[in-house]
Amino acid sequence: MLFPMYRSFIEILHDDPYLRDRYISRGKDVMLPEVPFNRFRVGSQFFVLTRQHALVVIKDRRLWRKFRLPCHNLDSCYPEEHYFPTLLSMEDPHGCTHYTLTRVNWTGSTDGHPHTYGPAEISKKLIRELRVSNSTYSFMFARKFSPDCLQPLLDIAEKVIFRD
Repeated sequence: MLFPMYRSFIEILHDDPYLRDRYISRGKDVMLPEVPFNRFRVGSQFFVLTRQHALVVIKDRRLWRKFRLPCHNLDSCYPEEHYFPTLLSMEDPHGCTHYTLTRVNWTGSTDGHPHTYGPAEISKKLIRELRVSNSTYSFMFARKFSPDCLQPLLDIAEKVIFRD
């Protein structure tokens, strides 16, 4: 652990344009009464939980019964992107940052997948751009890199990546 964690780093969104489709992906009223639509949340699959929140997840049975149900619309159903943000938003919203530590480039994304960086894109400039944020928080991770980016990343690691 790099620093003491008092809040979980988990993206919690309530204004996703596909929120309604995601909510009804298991059936129109299946989530009721435990999860009314106005309490349903979405977020990234990449998150870091405090010990307290990990215990909340482990102990939960009430919401999990809903989220583990089979999906009728597979294009809108991603339980890991729905269950964790919804549960923690309902149980302890102030104990969550509501953002993730992972930088993702959605420019030109297709089929719900982010941009994949290739070896030709790896540079000092890219690393600097990935570190910059338009928000009030910084990212510790980035995705998504193709497997053949490993060597170019290792080549600049000492001079760029491990400098701070």
